[in-house]
Amino acid sequence: MRISFLGGGNMATALIGGMLERGFGASDIQVVDLQADSCARLASRFGVRAVGAVDDALLDCDVLVLAVKPQQMQVALASLAGRIARPVVVSIAAGLRVADLSRWMGGYRRLVRAMPNTPALIGAGVTGLYADPSVDAAGRAAAERVLAAVGSTVWIGEEAQMDAVTAVSGSGPAYVFHFIEALEAAGASLGFDAATARRLAIDTVLGAAKLAADSDEGPGVLRERVTSKGGTTEAALASMAASGVFDAIVRAVHAAEVRGRELGEQLGKD
Repeated sequence: MRISFLGGGNMATALIGGMLERGFGASDIQVVDLQADSCARLASRFGVRAVGAVDDALLDCDVLVLAVKPQQMQVALASLAGRIARPVVVSIAAGLRVADLSRWMGGYRRLVRAMPNTPALIGAGVTGLYADPSVDAAGRAAAERVLAAVGSTVWIGEEAQMDAVTAVSGSGPAYVFHFIEALEAAGASLGFDAATARRLAIDTVLGAAKLAADSDEGPGVLRERVTSKGGTTEAALASMAASGVFDAIVRAVHAAEVRGRELGEQLGKD
């Protein structure tokens, strides 16, 4: 399977590295990026073909990954209109909808939207995927194989839900980092030095997430098991409940979803 990337930034770098670790050949991967230093870096690090302009060789692929910034996508796709014949085109640009991408590509419809998150940079991401109905099973499998190189994948049945994917998992790492910040600050306020407070906070979140991932039981059950009646955990959770922490998180995710829809409408304008 031959894979081409339009754009050679951080997420493209993560995907290329993940694919090579999973047995893809460097000779089957190529990248186009306007920055000469990016091309040199990718070619040196991975041994892939990296060029400064779209050519016929780059478009001779099975999967074309659109990895440029959403604000730059329309201009970047102008050179592709009418030149793409067979690849599945996978967009990892947040917010951009299939109809807009297709219009900018001259009506091409074999499109998959993908929303990876930043833990993909260390191979621990999760990616939501949506395929245009014109993409067959083989095309979906090819797109999933690329994104699975940096973590788990989840297929979404309706494109409108991609804004919810962005709100939950795309933006989700920031929510977790924010919680770590708060836990670390609490540790420091209780007398721990900065390094100890940070280690306690990070390893607690890391271990709890792994326990939840490895358990057949839901997080609510796991939470109840840690919460002894009249104990310290119950006191902490009661304080959170009084402050409306749970509902605040739910509202925050909904706010992110609304903003995602707004950005999609703005970015899709010609």
